[in-house]
Amino acid sequence: MNLSRYLTEELVKLEMDTRIAPPEEGASIEKWQQNAKEEVLKELVTFLAEGNRVGNESKLLIDFVNRERKASTAIGHGVAVPHIRSLQAKEFMMAFARSSLGYDFQAPDDEPVRLFFVMAAPPYDDNLYLKAFKSLAEILQYETFRRELLEAESPGEILRALRGME
Repeated sequence: MNLSRYLTEELVKLEMDTRIAPPEEGASIEKWQQNAKEEVLKELVTFLAEGNRVGNESKLLIDFVNRERKASTAIGHGVAVPHIRSLQAKEFMMAFARSSLGYDFQAPDDEPVRLFFVMAAPPYDDNLYLKAFKSLAEILQYETFRRELLEAESPGEILRALRGME
C-alpha cells in the first residue's frame, strides 16, 4: 500500500514537545502513566488536526484516550500506532511524530516509545483504515526502517524511508 500518499511533510514532526514530569512521591503509578499517555495523545491529536480534516478536536482526543484505555497501541521496538475510527475524522488521515526522549506507553516490551504513527478514519472507512494499519504493522517490523525513522533529519527523509518500504 502506498502509505506515503497519506503522509505529507506538514504531518511529520521530528521532535515532540510534550515533557512528562516524573511521578510525585506516593502518587499512583497507574494514574501517572494514564495522565502521561493522555498528554502525548493530546499533542498527537493537535498535530493531526492541523490538517483541517477533523470535526471537533476535543472529541477526537476523547476518542483516542478511550481507545488507548482499552489496550495500549504501543507495538514494541519503540513504536506506537494510536489509531481510531471516529465521527470526528472527516476522512482517513495519518501523521508521524518522533521523540528523542521516548515515552512510557505501556509497550509489550516495556521499551519507551519514540516513534508514533497516528491514524484516524471515519467509522464507515474500514477498508482503507485496515489496509493502512496492516501495511504499517508489516514495515515497522524491520529494524532498518525504524532506524531510518530515528536518524532522519528532515520530514522529506521520513517520507523517503516510507516510500522505500512500499
